Amino acid sequence: MTGRDELTDQASGAAIEQACKILGLPAVRRRYADIAAASARQQAGYKGFLAELLSLECDEREERRKIRLVREAAFPRVKRLEDFDFGANPHVAPALIHTLARGAWVAAGQPLCLIGDSGTGKSHLLIGLGTAAAENGQKVRYTTAAALVNELVEAADDKQLSRTLARYGRVDLLCLDELGYLELDRRGAELLFQVFTEREERASIAVASNSAFSEWAATFTDPRLCAAIVDRITFDAHIIETGTDSYRLAATRNRQAARTSR
Repeated sequence: MTGRDELTDQASGAAIEQACKILGLPAVRRRYADIAAASARQQAGYKGFLAELLSLECDEREERRKIRLVREAAFPRVKRLEDFDFGANPHVAPALIHTLARGAWVAAGQPLCLIGDSGTGKSHLLIGLGTAAAENGQKVRYTTAAALVNELVEAADDKQLSRTLARYGRVDLLCLDELGYLELDRRGAELLFQVFTEREERASIAVASNSAFSEWAATFTDPRLCAAIVDRITFDAHIIETGTDSYRLAATRNRQAARTSR
């Protein structure tokens, strides 16, 4: 390569770097030189070189979008469906969970109810299915029932309730954990009911509860309001009962037994 050719190559590289910055193409900026060298060795045409570069940028952009959507969902911890121990909980059908992971129920605006005792995998499934939905490109938000009610009460006091309801109404899937753990006063229950109404038959909501529907009257003390909430949560819903045998308790006992036998 002559000095002039080298200068031209350097100028081209600088122009590509600048263009990638302006256009927001970090993958192209990072990999164009390597792919250009590989294309030259393989005697690939310009179209092939460009196609590979653009495909790389699209793949990395999609991966960054998945990461962003999962981060924005605000899950409290990482729980993936592939890590769920179906062998430890025979009540949960793997085929059903794998079907739900594809996200058609979210696109259809259907509810999901996970009902079972503590330690049976409800939150794992809730977060895992929420993560799968986010990675499918759907907007997801996780919160606990208590945290959501507190946020709604504060918003109502600050005259920001409509804005808060609209924000929760915009997500494709609302994952509501720990429903039924605490008794809600009438105001809190009515505010939560507004969230359910905002999303009814339009956008999905997934709830995890340690109480059967017949026991929700302990949480929503107004019988009519309780019946209306159950009706909205269960209409056209996928209902998964995770049982009563605590996986965490069984795992703890197994570890203790293993230590004792040493």
